[in-house]
Amino acid sequence: MPAETRPDARLSQAAALECAGFSVRRAARALGSRYDEALRPLGLKSTQFTLLNALHLLGESGVNALAERLLMDRTTLTRNLRPLERRGLVRARPGDDRRTRALTLTADGRAILAAALPLWHAVQRRVEEHLGAARTERLRRDLARLEALD
Repeated sequence: MPAETRPDARLSQAAALECAGFSVRRAARALGSRYDEALRPLGLKSTQFTLLNALHLLGESGVNALAERLLMDRTTLTRNLRPLERRGLVRARPGDDRRTRALTLTADGRAILAAALPLWHAVQRRVEEHLGAARTERLRRDLARLEALD
């Protein structure tokens, strides 16, 4: 391979060891698996729990508004909502215009969320015990700052 097309060894090493994006994804997978494990008895994944809780807090939401709030693209959100709709936990009805859908939790969705919240809280407590309350809060602030990176 000609030298001019060979990757820079120092940059490659830095990308492997210092990449903030990879570190965040790796930590998110590790932490997400803890929440997934806790929610498994209810047949939920942590991503589904987040959707149920967001809908609970919003009351009713359009797909676009929910996607924007969760920083998700609409296609991914729609794909993640399907299993919740099939289980009867989320109801979608036509929105104000024919191109939109309004999403709400069903009674079953509220019941599953009520059962899931203590399971989520147990993992959240373990995280805070592991990191400490101050470091956990700083992590949340630092991640929020990263969300605003442009």
